[in-house]
Amino acid sequence: MAFTIQFVIDVLSLGGAYALIALGLVIVFGILKLVNFAYGELIMVTGYGLYLVGGAEIPWIGMAILAILVAVIFGIATDYIAFRPVRAKSMTAVLITSFAFSNLLQNLALLLISPRPRNVPLPALFSDTVEIFGVITPLRNLITIAAALVLLSVFAWLMQKTILGIAMRAAATNFTMARMLGVPANLIVSSAFAMSGFMAGVAGILWVARIGTVVPGIGGEPLLIAFIATVIGGMRSLPGAVLGGFLLAFIDTTLNYTLPQDLLKFRDAFTFALVIIILLWRPEGLLKGPATGART
Repeated sequence: MAFTIQFVIDVLSLGGAYALIALGLVIVFGILKLVNFAYGELIMVTGYGLYLVGGAEIPWIGMAILAILVAVIFGIATDYIAFRPVRAKSMTAVLITSFAFSNLLQNLALLLISPRPRNVPLPALFSDTVEIFGVITPLRNLITIAAALVLLSVFAWLMQKTILGIAMRAAATNFTMARMLGVPANLIVSSAFAMSGFMAGVAGILWVARIGTVVPGIGGEPLLIAFIATVIGGMRSLPGAVLGGFLLAFIDTTLNYTLPQDLLKFRDAFTFALVIIILLWRPEGLLKGPATGART
């Protein structure tokens, strides 16, 4: 019983973080049909946002809000700097500018802050533990689960019930037709990048809370996780990104629990092997998104 409870908590907490990270990536891909390779750096700037305001005499929740706001601003800046000037051109041009902006942000962090890990201020509750039916688990796991459930529910409502969400779904289905029908293209794209930044900001706080430090390359692993989760779930499907995030967390947690100690270093190899098997079975991902039109 205790093993099952601990396993479920681990899967839900890790899956919640993975789902938020993946959702932030697929929001932009759903509309532009392009991967934002600077997405991981939004998590990086969130961590550095917490680090830089750590000395300010403000409540930690205020620091977290400021850090998320920084991620949103950089998310919008990604659109204006890396995507908007070239998105009507070739896909190669957009991918190159996306990579370039990612490297620019990393090198700015290296030059202006430090290449060394920096401790991020975290409230005591992130290091506290709680007991659930005899199982002792970090409180941050429950915080992650709660945050993921709330944000995923709010996001589902936003996409289904608001004018902005309906317009974004229309743009994801057929961007050219949506523009012809009067949907403000630039506003929708900027909104997608802002929402992507918000998701990255929240996920970044949860990610940093697990490790306690931030470095310039911290966004690399979350970007890879987001990409794998969206590929598993379906690159054009928002629910698929969430499903892919939880499935990837289930695979990782299962391998952590079952692999012998001397094979744990090969966990990622086993994970990728299972992902390949899933894609051989469902090349388009587990959930299919809407039929797509032109991206420009």
